[in-house]
Amino acid sequence: METTATVLVGLVAVLHGYFLVLEMFLWERPPGRKLSGFDADLARATAPLAANQGLYNGFLAAGLVWGLLAGDPTGFQARVFFLVCVVAAGLYGGFTANRRILIAQALPGALALAAVLSAG
Repeated sequence: METTATVLVGLVAVLHGYFLVLEMFLWERPPGRKLSGFDADLARATAPLAANQGLYNGFLAAGLVWGLLAGDPTGFQARVFFLVCVVAAGLYGGFTANRRILIAQALPGALALAAVLSAG
């Protein structure tokens, strides 16, 4: 179960790294506009907000990587903390912004958290 937990945490970290790139650097380009469904004007107007959101996603990714690299108990505690943050952000976003966030963020985070807790 430990290997599964490590792989899932790594995947969630990569996913949030991707969100960082998408929201900070590709928001006004086709990948970002496809994700948001925004036209060019709305994408331009919301780009600073998306970049801020992307930065937070980068912090989540960095925290998860730290949790993977740090020895226990610090690594375990970091993984749990940052996965709880991922799930909380995913639930909030899913209920307030777009239901797809529940599947794209909250679900992977919850699965990784369950695996980490089971392995720990």
